[in-house]
Amino acid sequence: MAHRVVVLALAGLLPFELGIPHRIFGRAKDAAGRPLYEILTCGLAPGPVRTDADFAVAVEHGPELLATADTVVVPASYELGPVFEEGRLTPELAAALSRIRPGTRLVSICTGGYVLAAAGYLDGRRATTHWASAEHFQRLFPAVRVDADVLYVEDGPVLTSAGVAAGIDLCLHIVRRDHGSAVANEVARRTVVPPHRDGGQAQFIDRPVPAAGAASTTAARDWVLERLNEPLRLSDMARREAVSVRTFTRRFREESGLSPGQWLVGQRVERARQLLESTDLPMERVAREAGFGTAQSMRKHLQAAVGVTPTAYRRTFRAERPGGTGGAPGPADPATT
Repeated sequence: MAHRVVVLALAGLLPFELGIPHRIFGRAKDAAGRPLYEILTCGLAPGPVRTDADFAVAVEHGPELLATADTVVVPASYELGPVFEEGRLTPELAAALSRIRPGTRLVSICTGGYVLAAAGYLDGRRATTHWASAEHFQRLFPAVRVDADVLYVEDGPVLTSAGVAAGIDLCLHIVRRDHGSAVANEVARRTVVPPHRDGGQAQFIDRPVPAAGAASTTAARDWVLERLNEPLRLSDMARREAVSVRTFTRRFREESGLSPGQWLVGQRVERARQLLESTDLPMERVAREAGFGTAQSMRKHLQAAVGVTPTAYRRTFRAERPGGTGGAPGPADPATT
């Protein structure tokens, strides 16, 4: 049976973020084209739910649906009342959340994390939320270890994300964890978004979109991605943009939130993961194709990034899984544990 994702729609919700789970999980299919997830929406009661826009959303299901979920997603809302102001649940919301079965995976997008925190699910855990709310979130919930500098965090069965687009990154991360990068990449292609942004990437980037007429590092990154298996130096990248290494490094960090070295290692880890999932190439060959040079170097970087050896990763995420439905959930990404 498809993994059931239940999205909890609360008054004042943001329509964009409500739609993220439906868009990402709803596009995930096995090799035979069968949906891998069933996505349903519920409210605290059936009926219209206010949004922060000029329309309401008609929700057919009430909170009893939460008891059937394998994963519960709480998108952001601008009308959380005492949850946001005092860090406590309303009786109605507490009753709804009490229906969630032990062991259910819990996910929040942006300020949806306030709901999980008020319910105690984040106590003692690392979590994130939108950078503009992080200080308030930490004051309200001192038992939570808030990291305002990342896109998303995975701490056991509870996953939290920063605002808006970071919710897409988190849902793609979950698809990848459940079914491997081939499925997640296909979802990303259909959604026309990057297939993977590391959870540890900075939320607040100084210049996420270059000003009109300003130089960027896009050409250098495209050049690097075409030759990941070759020895590459920072000076090679800077030369592609006809600037000094210092200027290139500054621009790169402003645009991506990462240093060129961090980004390059991440891209090579990504290439190695794809090859481990989709081919039977020997480890030494995978290491060379990904640009690590040796299997020992690849093992070091992959283990640092995802917490397991290349052999264990391949065993978890084989492309040829029975029925195309995937195996057990795999390892976490670098900054998400």
